[in-house]
Amino acid sequence: MADAITEATAKLFLDEETGEMVSKNELKKRTQKRAKKAATAKAKGAAAPKENAAPKPKAKVDEPALDPELMFKQGFLNDVFEERPKKPVTTRFPPEPNGFLHIGHAKAITVNFGFAKYHGGKCYLRYDDTNPEAEEEKYFTAIEEMVRWLGFSPHKITYSSDNFQKLYDLAEKLVGQGNAYVCHCNDDEIKAQRGGEEHGDRFRCSHADQSPETNLEEFRGMRDGKYKPREAFLRMKQDITDGNPQMWDLAAYRVLEKPHHRTGSKWRIYPTYDFTHCLCDSFEGITHSLCTTEFVQSRVSYEWLNKTLGVYEPMQREYGRLSITGTVLSKRKIMKLVTEKYVRGWDDPRLYTLIAIKRRGVPPGAILEFVNELGVTTAPSVIQLVRFEQTIRRYLERTVPRLMLVLDPIPVIIDGAEELEVDVPFSPKNPAMGSHKIKFTPTVYIDRSDFREEDNKDYFRLAPNKTVGLLHAPYPIKAVSFSKDETTGKVTEVRAVFDKETKKPKTFIQWVATESRTAEVRIYNSLFKSEKPDNADGGFLNDINPDSEIIYPNAMIETGFDEVKRRAPWPEAAGESELGRGGPESIRFQGMRVAYFAVDSDSTDSKVVLNKIVSLKEDAGKN
Repeated sequence: MADAITEATAKLFLDEETGEMVSKNELKKRTQKRAKKAATAKAKGAAAPKENAAPKPKAKVDEPALDPELMFKQGFLNDVFEERPKKPVTTRFPPEPNGFLHIGHAKAITVNFGFAKYHGGKCYLRYDDTNPEAEEEKYFTAIEEMVRWLGFSPHKITYSSDNFQKLYDLAEKLVGQGNAYVCHCNDDEIKAQRGGEEHGDRFRCSHADQSPETNLEEFRGMRDGKYKPREAFLRMKQDITDGNPQMWDLAAYRVLEKPHHRTGSKWRIYPTYDFTHCLCDSFEGITHSLCTTEFVQSRVSYEWLNKTLGVYEPMQREYGRLSITGTVLSKRKIMKLVTEKYVRGWDDPRLYTLIAIKRRGVPPGAILEFVNELGVTTAPSVIQLVRFEQTIRRYLERTVPRLMLVLDPIPVIIDGAEELEVDVPFSPKNPAMGSHKIKFTPTVYIDRSDFREEDNKDYFRLAPNKTVGLLHAPYPIKAVSFSKDETTGKVTEVRAVFDKETKKPKTFIQWVATESRTAEVRIYNSLFKSEKPDNADGGFLNDINPDSEIIYPNAMIETGFDEVKRRAPWPEAAGESELGRGGPESIRFQGMRVAYFAVDSDSTDSKVVLNKIVSLKEDAGKN
């Protein structure tokens, strides 16, 4: 099923107006229809503004790009509610606590918590903790933190393990009904029963003919330690002739010998996902069980088990999952990147786990906007990284202040200049952010990339006998000489004068004064060189981008940083209230002419470490 979805996705194209992934023919039809509509409107004069018409008001800087509830008002989620318009709506987000969440889970969180909130209901955070061999406490903690970081509060935090006794009792009931049996087959035997490699005839395991009494005795033997792992397991007696593999006598219980983090050594048998999920949904009164399309085939077994046991029946419906190109989301692959030291850890800002995205400085509100822009359909959303970055960029443009930052500083001594104070706005587009004062000193620092030893007609920054503007400074400056280190050949100092004759220089550059703060700046680019790292010859590790992290250890940032840090995360500008507060990554700003940045968790009282969140515009060369 997963392969089929992947193959289908490769043949889909993005409709940028709706955010949907559609077939090539469908996209062509939509484009033609829109072009025809536009041509008709133009012919009627509708496209031309009336001579005395008032200009259309622009959206305020701090307004979101879209109605934040749009995804619940139309399309798939609206149809799901109309199919079962039951209030109060009750949903659940049911992660397995065996790894860190990634960007795809952000969609699942937004769908489940947002759907319930929109309809005045509640959403459970339910840990599907039925496999003690893979679960660790750090994952439980990280999952809850990410849910709350995205701005959602669970109605209640529950665990599948809360229901172990109730699930066991229902398993005994299923056995007593003759709808489950204890099987002792190995993997090869089960594969043969399901048609084998040749997809031949299917047949039921001979153990299914045992009496309910025998199966109950065997099942209790599993519970009491009679069997070791893989020697016996309970199977549901479904319909082996059904065309859906989810009806081929799925496992309901298996033997595991590792103690459970919550129940200790009380249980030696643990329920499977296929047995647990639908019943826990039933226990919690879930009205709409929303999951991704890889569970489409599971709906029939989900409904079969609830109906067979005569319990309350929730409604399962499936939406397309979210994936992003140019990265890997598999736990196994990320583990390899971590253990082989390609990245710093699971929270490395080049990864797309949610803890990594958070550390990088991406605001939670930008992620919610991204999911809302895409909408929710039954088609999988395979989105290019540049589109995610564009949403982040738009969000930051209206919600963070601006500061001057120099990555690779060289001093410029301005002969005859005096120290003075300059008032600088935090955002020319949003006066509500206010302003701050910085000192202009006779020696300032500019970025090494803003000076050339030789001038040419296509270069508009600083060079000998050339004038350039300094942002917010009283006058432009003209370079008159420079010094170099004979060993390295690098420019070590530039001497300049104020050019009071040039009223409007062709370009302006940023600068910082002598009292500015030093910072380590980490510039992050894509971890992989291609859009599909898994397709690289020799595997995804052969697609690693050697320039995915570039560090500037001696960057300089203007003193306005202290006020930005004090006021972070600028709720009066962002409208985020408590959303995303607390961590160093909530200290965000635009480094003028460079990129958007956030403070990294490696920072200390004596050392500022900054992460690049996203560039100021789409990087050249990207598709």
